[in-house]
Amino acid sequence: MSSAKLVIDKKEIDLPIIGGSENEKAIDVRSLRSSTGHITFDPGFANTGSCISDITFIDGEKGILRYRGYPIENLAGKVKFTDVAYLLLYGELPQKDVKAIFSKKLRKHANIHEDMKRFFDGFPLNAHPMATLSSMVTALSAFTPEDYQNDEEAIDETIIKILAKVKTIAAYSYRKYHGLPFIYPNPDLNYVENFLHMMFSDSQEEFHADPVLVEALDLLLILHADHEQNCSTSTVRMAGSSLSNVFGAVSSGIAALWGPLHGGANQAVLEMLQKIKDDNSDYKKYIELA
Repeated sequence: MSSAKLVIDKKEIDLPIIGGSENEKAIDVRSLRSSTGHITFDPGFANTGSCISDITFIDGEKGILRYRGYPIENLAGKVKFTDVAYLLLYGELPQKDVKAIFSKKLRKHANIHEDMKRFFDGFPLNAHPMATLSSMVTALSAFTPEDYQNDEEAIDETIIKILAKVKTIAAYSYRKYHGLPFIYPNPDLNYVENFLHMMFSDSQEEFHADPVLVEALDLLLILHADHEQNCSTSTVRMAGSSLSNVFGAVSSGIAALWGPLHGGANQAVLEMLQKIKDDNSDYKKYIELA
């Protein structure tokens, strides 16, 4: 193993150089404080890796995005979002029988407790959806106290519950904002179809999602499924390091995602797209303003 030499006050310390999953190099400074009494100063952790992970690799400058070693172009449009979710969680794409079991669990946990629906009445109509989402994910912990266990199996079940219920919470937030009745999940629909069903169904007639919209949303979810050790991921890890329950840790990540320098940037993009539409779709005007 190669090493780096650090000299402090004429004292020389060897620090091991370790390799990441994509052969990126890092200087391991875990022994620095105990050996020298010094720490590193790196505001924003721009030069600091918090863990070794083989889940996601991104090189924005080269246009590279890989999930568990799979290039994004081999996943987007070729498998479903739930397949990618399974891949990220367990390291491999699900076989047919495993896929059926995973999908069954997502359908089983899609509903939220009836008492939780009353929580939406406590939010003003103009509440930011991220405020509602973060609060409701935290509230899930109150209805599943058995999920406070920190063994691997219990954590897996909690993650599946969050994945299943978050689309229901998001859809109900939208319908509450527009004064529409809540729509129960349909167990006959896949993940994306079910979300659109709960968002846009008319209680008076059957809803059929546009296949083009289903495919587009599925692609969007795949592309946003994981983005390395970003702000929200790091926040979830920080909260979870205290052995907080998973609902609370994920809720903290949602709050981090809310910021305009992180997930909030997506909101700005959508608002600009709406402006372009309202401006007779004169997109060239906005390109020139960029």
